[in-house]
Amino acid sequence: MSMIKRMTDVAHKPLALQVDSLVTGYGKKKVVNGVSLEVGTGEICALIGHNGAGKSTLLKAVFGLVPIWAGQVRVNNHVLVKPTPRELLGTGVAYVPQGNQVFADLSVKENLEIGALGISRKKLPLNSLELIFELFPSLKPRIKQRAGTLSGGEKQMLALANALLLSPKVLLLDEPSLGLAPPMVCEALDQLRQLSAKSGVTILIVEQKVREVLKISKRVYVLRNGQVSFNGLAEELKDDCRLREVYL
Repeated sequence: MSMIKRMTDVAHKPLALQVDSLVTGYGKKKVVNGVSLEVGTGEICALIGHNGAGKSTLLKAVFGLVPIWAGQVRVNNHVLVKPTPRELLGTGVAYVPQGNQVFADLSVKENLEIGALGISRKKLPLNSLELIFELFPSLKPRIKQRAGTLSGGEKQMLALANALLLSPKVLLLDEPSLGLAPPMVCEALDQLRQLSAKSGVTILIVEQKVREVLKISKRVYVLRNGQVSFNGLAEELKDDCRLREVYL
């Protein structure tokens, strides 16, 4: 029995991101098979599912890192049939991959300066560091420290900071809690909630910490074998029985 549930609660909101019948994979292997999703402007939308369900591959396809075999992506109603990362950045979409990816041999400041290159400036804007340190105060005393010596949580903050320097309208996050100590997971996800509330940035987040991400999300999509098996309000899945029903 299909558990696909048609969304109605985004009809009153402008859509920041739409994925229509997207199909992609690697080589001859199809990983994502006809996925459609919608994220309203300023919303946090969670994308959950078991390992191998196609979540990370979907984000990579949306950001143009793997080719789209069929379907399309729309950002603020602008159609992108075969988007490239450069094109996505130009339309205000930023992507933070999993794995705390930073330039390990460079300092925190040098990492941020490289991130600033994406906004076509030779130097880091004067007020950008202040804004970054307001969001991530633990990075400030480490401004001259090599990024490779940061903790897992600090590396994730730095990777996110690099994306935020682009002032994105849509932020694609792939497991931002990866590598974080359990006590830090809720804190890190709550920072994302505050960021969205303050800046209005739209967030599509892939996360394995399901219960934690449901607390900050407005809506949720569940992927199973490359297809959407459920979509609806995140609060619908806060009941353990309902969560098990759609997730297992």
